[in-house]
Amino acid sequence: MIDQLQICEFNCGYARQFVLRDITLSGLPPGQLVALIGPNAAGKSTLLKAIAGLLPSQGTIRLGSTDLAALHSEQRLQHIGYLPQTLPSASSLVVYEALLAATRTTRMHVANAAAAVDTVLAELGLGDLAFRRFDQLSGGQRQMVGLAQVLVREPRIMLLDEPTSALDLRWQLKVLTTVRERADRLKTTTLFAIHDLNLALRFCDQVIVLNNGNLLASGPPAKVLDPELLYQTYGVDTRIERCSQGHLLVLADPPRATASTPLSHPEETQHAVACR
Repeated sequence: MIDQLQICEFNCGYARQFVLRDITLSGLPPGQLVALIGPNAAGKSTLLKAIAGLLPSQGTIRLGSTDLAALHSEQRLQHIGYLPQTLPSASSLVVYEALLAATRTTRMHVANAAAAVDTVLAELGLGDLAFRRFDQLSGGQRQMVGLAQVLVREPRIMLLDEPTSALDLRWQLKVLTTVRERADRLKTTTLFAIHDLNLALRFCDQVIVLNNGNLLASGPPAKVLDPELLYQTYGVDTRIERCSQGHLLVLADPPRATASTPLSHPEETQHAVACR
């Protein structure tokens, strides 16, 4: 049996209010890279936390024959690696120790754990940081180490909440290339929240579009993302074109003027400033 990730009539949120309702996703095969896109407060982080078992939820969530919803949070994290938006806290731990500690939840043999740490450091290009303390790292470096703590555990599902947010272009590409290679090699199903639509188009197999707590669309990005959907989601006009290498690109135009937010004439703006 293929260990597809299946989500059906999934409701999740906080103690007094569900943020997302009736989310249903057809089976996501192993090795899929799935981008969660949508505006701020669309529910992307909420969905990732709920799948990880960190927020209340109702509905069905299965990985193959395993009912993840029936597992306690600690049991669920045996199958799942979760990277939050918040950066790992500064501490006196060195990076190598932090990665080795992350393997303990998997009950890896000590020798295998050490080999896994060395592999991840090499894959992410973090060898120079291995014996640096957390409190000596920049925000971007800490984000990379946080990702390394997820990768070293080799989970069946990875949930990454804006894994490129604190990174420059080079490291954004490094992160998504490494995650892509891991998905292909280890057949890890990966869901990641991201705001950069062009990175999503470049690397992912599917996109899930959320807005106002609702699932607007899901499927292959070339079929799902079109100007009409993107206007419905973000309220901006877009064009989708191909670059010289054949990759799809989203090009955004300035927001439309609406009746509720009229464009002011320069004279009106100057008069408003003068009257303050």
